[in-house]
Amino acid sequence: MATAFLLLFFLVFFAAFHIIFSSTDPRDAAALQSLKNAWQNVPPSWDSGDPCGTPWEGVKCKDSRVTALGLSTMGLKGKLTGDIGGLTELISLDLSFNPNLTGSLTPRLGDLQNLNILILAGCGFTGSIPNELGNLAELYFLALNSNNFTGNIPPSLGKLSKVYWLDLADNQLTGPIPVSTPFTPGLDLLRKAKHFHFNKNKLSGPIPPELFSHDMILIHVLFDGNQLNGTIPDSLGEVQTLEVLRLDRNSLTGEAPTNLNHLTNLVELNLAHNQLIGPLPDLTGMNMLNYVDLSSNFFVTSEAPAWFSTLPFLTTLVIKHGNLQGPLPSTIFSYQQIEQVLLKNNAFSGQLDMGEIIGPKLQLVDLQNNNISSVTITTKYTSKLILEGNPVCSALPDTNYCQFQQPIAKAYSTSLAECGKTQCPGGQKLSPQRCECAYPYAGTFYFRAPYFKDSSDVKRFQSLEMSLWVKLGLAPGSVLLQDPFYNVDDYLQVQLALFPPSGKYFNRTEIMRIGFDLSNQTYKPPREFGPYFFVASPYPFPDEDRGTSISFIAVAGIGIGCALLVLGLVGVGVYAIRQKKRAEKALGLSRPFSSWTPSVKASGGAPQLKGARWFSYVELKKCTNNFSGNNEIGSGGYGKVYRGMLPEGQVVAIKRAQQGSMHSALEFKTEIELLSRVHHKNLVGLLGFCFEQGEQMLVYEFMANGTLRESLSGRSGVHLDWKRRLRIALGSARGLSYLHELADPPIIHRDIKSSNILLDENLTAKVADFGLSKLVSDSAKGHVSTQVKGTLGYLDPEYYMTQQLTEKSDVYSFGVVMLELITAKQPIVKGKYIVREVRKSIDKNDEEHYGLTGMMDPVIRNSGNLVAFGRFLELAMQCVEESAAERPTMSEVVKAIEIILQNDGMNTNSASASSSATEFGTARGAPSHPYNDVTKKDVSDFYGFDYSGGYSPPTRVEPK
Repeated sequence: MATAFLLLFFLVFFAAFHIIFSSTDPRDAAALQSLKNAWQNVPPSWDSGDPCGTPWEGVKCKDSRVTALGLSTMGLKGKLTGDIGGLTELISLDLSFNPNLTGSLTPRLGDLQNLNILILAGCGFTGSIPNELGNLAELYFLALNSNNFTGNIPPSLGKLSKVYWLDLADNQLTGPIPVSTPFTPGLDLLRKAKHFHFNKNKLSGPIPPELFSHDMILIHVLFDGNQLNGTIPDSLGEVQTLEVLRLDRNSLTGEAPTNLNHLTNLVELNLAHNQLIGPLPDLTGMNMLNYVDLSSNFFVTSEAPAWFSTLPFLTTLVIKHGNLQGPLPSTIFSYQQIEQVLLKNNAFSGQLDMGEIIGPKLQLVDLQNNNISSVTITTKYTSKLILEGNPVCSALPDTNYCQFQQPIAKAYSTSLAECGKTQCPGGQKLSPQRCECAYPYAGTFYFRAPYFKDSSDVKRFQSLEMSLWVKLGLAPGSVLLQDPFYNVDDYLQVQLALFPPSGKYFNRTEIMRIGFDLSNQTYKPPREFGPYFFVASPYPFPDEDRGTSISFIAVAGIGIGCALLVLGLVGVGVYAIRQKKRAEKALGLSRPFSSWTPSVKASGGAPQLKGARWFSYVELKKCTNNFSGNNEIGSGGYGKVYRGMLPEGQVVAIKRAQQGSMHSALEFKTEIELLSRVHHKNLVGLLGFCFEQGEQMLVYEFMANGTLRESLSGRSGVHLDWKRRLRIALGSARGLSYLHELADPPIIHRDIKSSNILLDENLTAKVADFGLSKLVSDSAKGHVSTQVKGTLGYLDPEYYMTQQLTEKSDVYSFGVVMLELITAKQPIVKGKYIVREVRKSIDKNDEEHYGLTGMMDPVIRNSGNLVAFGRFLELAMQCVEESAAERPTMSEVVKAIEIILQNDGMNTNSASASSSATEFGTARGAPSHPYNDVTKKDVSDFYGFDYSGGYSPPTRVEPK
């Protein structure tokens, strides 16, 4: 039997060997010859002469024809000859980051009629861009940036009707931007384009008004660093999909378009270093703006415009040499996201009053060379203020803010503190993950329009690190960022090094994969980093990878040897698995609960899990990089929450209990069983648990946008307009309704609050933290008599006074959350209770805001069009009725919110953890109402353990 099996195996092996090594189409072989000769580091497979018959790195084939060439960062050296035009089945061609690939582009690239992707970025190509590229009718991604191309932009590129990514940046292109005529095509015909990246060239002439139209879907227009003149066309204001507009460092004249504020999705606006005249552009209504730079133009002298006080998400305001005068409004310093205010070389005068409310992220205020005569600074502001060159510094020259040499926050770099003082030999660097020397895949990131200007923000750059190792499929902690700074082009420049998970080198396949992900923009950084390009350094492949061709007999011998080795390894693997199972059975590891509470029979076996699994302590320790502080995303009385990545690439949130706060074994087992059997899209999913080596850990799905509380407070950077808030209310209400009515037995959450409602990458709301939940097993009784637990401010007063818990207790808590959605305030602030304050303020004669204008969150109050605001408020007040009998059920709440959304024509089918509560001991006798004497208590912060996720808003399908 065994002999017959081996004989059959070898027959199949040699048949496959013959098929695999069959000859490719000779046209392809000839076309590849120039690339083969140009490759500086020739791998063995390229000497076989058959790209489709042998595993050539970077070559993909179908039916013996080459369909893809991915040779990024491979050290190609020489010229690209016309032979490349013979690869007529080619779909993707990526030769990026080969700086020694030089010469002009062959017109025969236009023969590649099936090409979808053409990436020649970061090479040394010269000469003009061939007109023949306009023949590539199937092309949707074209990147020719960072070369030395000269001449004009070919009008024929306007025929690329499927292109959404057009990057011609950082070349030496000259002449005008081509638009169509009755006889020639132009770039105005690219109606599916989302990216016009023409920055850092020598383009001249005016920006053609015909270039833009209302039916375009552009999101990035980068024309900075050219020689463009004339006025900014009004037609630009019609492209309402725009998110980034950079026209800086040109010679543009005239007034800014009056319809510029139609671009309500714009996040970055940079018009600096032009010759614009007239008034400052009116940015009123552009509420999504994060970054504004209007410096060094010739705007007429004026006071600070009104929109200084109406941009709630602003992080950076730069208007140097802006002819601004008069007082500076303090509102600009109070924004929750504001980081830098750079207004030097203006004529602001009088007293500088920074106000009582200072944005928590404000790091730098630069008002050099103005006419400020006095200063009032709250003690809450301790960051950098520069007033050198103002009259106030003549009287107080020794004051800290009058001294130019002030301490500057150090730019972020990945910490290597845990690695000691290890020195690496030339070409190698220290891996932050393993603290060992290795050869990283390295290069420079250029973020061309980041939404911020602070290069020292630890949390922001750590989110970039995690994004890189997660999305590029690398080991956790294998990313090194160094020396971020803003260069002369106002780009954020960051040195990047990516390390192999083991050993000293990446293999060629890995380098090609990573290079393609970066050059093809498959990798998307956190949204606030904006559009980027990456220039990789040549990778130092080890000498042992080089070689010459080997004979057919040698290959066959190696194949047979490998086959026998595989069979042997299979046998060894089967034996090892059997031995492991025996060992696990002997040690009881397959039943991790068997020794938890021996005296309680019910806890002896493993929990009855549905979908969740057991993780070992070693697994979770590894995926969090030894519970590194860099991976910590939340903490509180119960313990800490860590971000981790499982071996299969899934990002998770791991809640780790600290000693002294852990449940008993039976309680922990009950919680796990409860969590594992509730499955709903509006409930945070439990993936698994760990109970080992004195540890209690729960593994949840990772929620990219953190808590609702963080978004309402502005800490997450997520913009919640009114309709998004309605969807969040609907989603979380659906999750609660499922617990109350569809779970078997029903479940009362008992700790509903905004910090226990999490938002995923699509802003879908999910209820979290079931640590205090109770099962309603006695349906006839209708309530559970239990010790009072919950969070003050959300706690149902009837439950508090009677100690009888019902589903209506969750309804009360949810009503408080609804009021939070309106006000963005915590339930108790300085002794004022949100329910009482709203109830006192309601005025139904005010048809717009019902008397709550002063209490409402400005983000929604100033936006207008609050769909069914009165009905939503009325529903919230019904939920917080003192008597539980007068409150609606959660299913009734769901129905009411659905009707609100449906009446506005919105689809309701896709509406969008930790034991964090405070336990309230109840005194003997009847407890008093929990909120009657709230002003006497210190209740400023009852959040014991807020879950916190990353803060990246949803990404688009196409790279940005």
